Amino acid sequence: MNVNQVLAVAEGLLFVAGEEGMTESQLMEVLEIDKKTLDFHMDELKKYYEQPSRGIQLIELGGTYQLTTKEKHADYYKKMVRSPSSATLSQASLEALAIIAYKQPVSRLDVEDIRGVKTERPLRTLQAKGLIVEKGRQEGAGRAILYGTTKNFLDQFGLQSLSELPPLPEVEEEEFDLFYEKFQKAVEETDS
Repeated sequence: MNVNQVLAVAEGLLFVAGEEGMTESQLMEVLEIDKKTLDFHMDELKKYYEQPSRGIQLIELGGTYQLTTKEKHADYYKKMVRSPSSATLSQASLEALAIIAYKQPVSRLDVEDIRGVKTERPLRTLQAKGLIVEKGRQEGAGRAILYGTTKNFLDQFGLQSLSELPPLPEVEEEEFDLFYEKFQKAVEETDS
């Protein structure tokens, strides 16, 4: 591999490795280079990322290389974390959230039984947005994780407590829209 190829592959490896980074020995093994060559390439990558136009940097901690954000941009990253998610919830996420709100604590399988479809991705989305958390484990075989809503859920939907949730309609064989419109409206209002 030429210099540019080694730099590109090393950059990709470090990106894929994420916050764990890669040790010198891992990089030397994968790139099939010696320590002196690795040091040269890592110095080149560091110089590249030191440019003011770059938003990440290459650091070495205890023989492990890692790509990180630059500290001087920390205020922007904090704003991103604090700001409400820009994306609205999908119907699948809203349906799962409604089931959890009314039935909590509830397992993923229980949510899937009610919805009739898989719910792994909507649950991950809801957890990432801080609307649900694990509330323990179900008794019995498998000890499934039980989910419940968070204070953030109450805040996002303008509720003081779960008792303020609208009552479930009493109908037979209802097709579960699960208050999609109400939740969607509340989510859109919080994004405004």
